[in-house]
Amino acid sequence: MNRQDAKGVVLTGYYSNSESLPPQPGVNSVEEADPSVPSRRTGHYNVQNRSKNAAGKPPYNRCNSQDSLDMDAFWKEVESIGESDTGPQEEVQLKVPDEGEHEEAWLTAAGLTLLFQESESELDPDASEDSKAMLSTLTRTQAAAVEKRVELLKQTMRKKNKQYQVPDVREIFKPPPGSAAQSEGTQPGDEPQALERSENGKGDVASSDEAIGNGAYPPADQSAPDSEQDLNLEVSFAEQALSYRGRSKGVDSLSLRESQADDRLPNFKVPPDKTGRTKIGDLAPQDMKMVRRLVLIEMTALFDTARIDWKCNKVVKQKEKESGLFGVPLATLLEQDQRRVPGTKVPLILQRLISHIEAEGLDTEGLLRIPGAAGRVKVLCQELEAKFYEDTFRWETLKQHDAASLLKFFIRELPHPLITVEYLNAFIAVLKLPTKKQQLQALNLLVLLLPESSRDTLKALMEFFQRVTDHMEQNKMSLNNVAVVMAPNIFMFKGFRTKISEQQEFSMAAGTASIVRLLIQYQNILWTIPKFIINQVREQNTEKQKQKKASKEKGMKRLLKKMTQDRDKPDKQERSATENDSPQGFIRVQAPEFSKVSMAVQLTEDLQASDILARFLSQDSSVSVKREDLCLYEIGGNIKERCLDEEAYMKALLELNPSAEWVIRATQR
Repeated sequence: MNRQDAKGVVLTGYYSNSESLPPQPGVNSVEEADPSVPSRRTGHYNVQNRSKNAAGKPPYNRCNSQDSLDMDAFWKEVESIGESDTGPQEEVQLKVPDEGEHEEAWLTAAGLTLLFQESESELDPDASEDSKAMLSTLTRTQAAAVEKRVELLKQTMRKKNKQYQVPDVREIFKPPPGSAAQSEGTQPGDEPQALERSENGKGDVASSDEAIGNGAYPPADQSAPDSEQDLNLEVSFAEQALSYRGRSKGVDSLSLRESQADDRLPNFKVPPDKTGRTKIGDLAPQDMKMVRRLVLIEMTALFDTARIDWKCNKVVKQKEKESGLFGVPLATLLEQDQRRVPGTKVPLILQRLISHIEAEGLDTEGLLRIPGAAGRVKVLCQELEAKFYEDTFRWETLKQHDAASLLKFFIRELPHPLITVEYLNAFIAVLKLPTKKQQLQALNLLVLLLPESSRDTLKALMEFFQRVTDHMEQNKMSLNNVAVVMAPNIFMFKGFRTKISEQQEFSMAAGTASIVRLLIQYQNILWTIPKFIINQVREQNTEKQKQKKASKEKGMKRLLKKMTQDRDKPDKQERSATENDSPQGFIRVQAPEFSKVSMAVQLTEDLQASDILARFLSQDSSVSVKREDLCLYEIGGNIKERCLDEEAYMKALLELNPSAEWVIRATQR
């Protein structure tokens, strides 16, 4: 991959002493390079000064905007990383899943072990109920994704002559009686079908080839990059993706995407939702467990619509540091920090480095881009290891560029990257999706899949990078400048660069920078749980309640069951009349943590969660908690627990979850 700027400098890329890139016409090949020059493995690249274009090729043109992608900075950052490496890197041992192993692991992570266990008796009863409840709430594209993995696992078991039976796909998702799908059926061993669905969730069954437009990616978003576009969070992303199929047969949409100005991204707008947005951290752990399973299925379905295949990497367990600051697993680091500061979600050393950089000022030119002296940074690392927890490190002597280098060093020294080894392939594959909207949707799902420690730390970093770009007039660090510099630190983590070839590294460069750019630009959307996922969680909770009720009633005599049903009917009717017919409807808000235990609140069309909190504070003067630390919770009914968006309308919520209780609590955000 050769690039030349207007000044006549050609970057011929990294080369290795053991393996080289194929010779390029008009450019000195790797074999012609000085053999004494270190290889790419040590972080150096070959810069050749040329007075004329190579082989008459046009120079590498950048966008005129100062916010254009400047990949020179990327390779300089990689060179800086090589110079700052502390000795030999420990190899990251990645294991490629065996045939069928990926599908089995995927179904397990999705909570669907029911679909490949030898017998249902081996299943935990609660797990079986959860699986059945989930299967009953899947969209068509989600169901197709599950069918495909079950079928692939089934084929693998046939090859291995396994004795236990994987259920037939037709038995997992039985079509409605009398439907065409039921009459035609699915022959054992046939390729699973992708299910087409329109924006309103209705559609017909279509073959997987047809569903993605006969293999041709649809065109990129054609609207002006800086125009405002609605982002629909109420309909499954995979279902929405099917509406793009077949729009541009034979058009290279990748070229269309790359032809857009790099410094102009669409302004996505999330339409207001009367029930409020749900952010990561707003749900109870039980509901978040369901969210992660649904998100895994949804993300796979979204990739399936574009015929993008990805598999999770597995890390072979290796010896890791059990204490310290740098090169320590994130979970281990947070455990030792939480012993000092309970409730810590982002490593203390990272918080301190960010606060120091901001205290010294974000106006420093080249912040994050200009590295500190490698030798001095190594000494500072050693001092921090020895003095940070003793609170004896002299922060006042730490220079801005050195602090930024320490921050980057901390990120790339993590034994496992923030985006995790498991989902590294999926993050890189995001840019294969045909539109910016779908790329954003995929990133939203991937962020939700990350472990809590990685997700919180990544969020803190993206917020910091946004504050850096807010001062771009002074520090000359635009969105793209920050993304280009930080991409190798986030993606090419310790020991990973020895696993990829030069060509892979080049192909990843611009792509990883684009992904980091999207993470920074759209962080307020990416850390939000889509409403359609929340609705599916509500449906699952409702279905599980029905299953439990049915299970309890199973052993009762018919007469007693009928008596119970007859006795319950008047209560239900009375409750319905109270809810619907009362001209002055009220809800009771509990506040058990405070002196005012509860209060009655009259419902109006415009009543929001923020109004209830304001009224509570005005009526209870003994509350010492800050306004921003109070939250109104929706508890019970079809959700375990949800911290409400302050702009949520209470009447709309009551209609969505009439059995819920409303509780005010102090919360740590």
